[in-house]
Amino acid sequence: MRTSTGARAGQYAALLAYLVFLAFPFLWLISTAFKPPQELAGLHPTWIPRDPTLDNFRQAFDEQPLLRAALNSLVAALGAALIAVVIATPMAYVMARHRSRLTRAATGWVVVSQAFPFVLLIIPLFLVLKNLRLINSVPGLVMVYVVWSLPFALWMLAGYVRAVPPELEEAAAVDGAGRLRTLVSVTAPLLAPGIVATALFAFITAWNEFFFALVLLKTPEKQTLPVILTHFVGAEGVADLGPLAAAAFLATLPSLVVFALIQRRITGGMMAGAVKS
Repeated sequence: MRTSTGARAGQYAALLAYLVFLAFPFLWLISTAFKPPQELAGLHPTWIPRDPTLDNFRQAFDEQPLLRAALNSLVAALGAALIAVVIATPMAYVMARHRSRLTRAATGWVVVSQAFPFVLLIIPLFLVLKNLRLINSVPGLVMVYVVWSLPFALWMLAGYVRAVPPELEEAAAVDGAGRLRTLVSVTAPLLAPGIVATALFAFITAWNEFFFALVLLKTPEKQTLPVILTHFVGAEGVADLGPLAAAAFLATLPSLVVFALIQRRITGGMMAGAVKS
């Protein structure tokens, strides 16, 4: 069916409007980060700073422990991503290859668990971490992030496993390869892109997470970047806008870079799961 010129122009206009809507917060954040206080307080906001300055970045680093917070975020995100992938990979293989009532029930539970609100998880996790004396600690936060990201990692990796033709494993078995050798030599190399994409997705999710970190981390030296950003807002709700925008801009850069590197692999994993399931 042919699409008329008017309909096609409308589609492009809608797409352009959506892209502008998505880009607006980030572009405004960049603009605000480089504006001096006088310009931020002006009655007529501007897109491009008339007198750009780096004072907001200097003030942000002087007022809050941004480097320490970035290190905490990095440790929490890396730890959660690695542990989640190590646990999810064999579980996803079993769920994808061995179809039974148990695996179908497990798959259904994974999907349903994505609808759970955060508050449903935080109460039992808080009690567990309290008994383990891991409240206000980065390792405790890593445990929470693993629990939180594991269902999606399972679902994503199961899609990659289903995308690997079972005939390849059967051919290796016919050639005399054992189960372990088949998994290591045939399946694992084909799953490598999916494992990397899943790990990086878990990393980005943990890097940007705020709610769990706010509840579990109490002291500034343990807090992550999203929590430290709230310190730029005063007790009466008045934000120190310039340093806040500068710190938020710096906190956004790592996740943007990582997502730009892996967005094709993430899309491929989701499509693989959708087609094969």
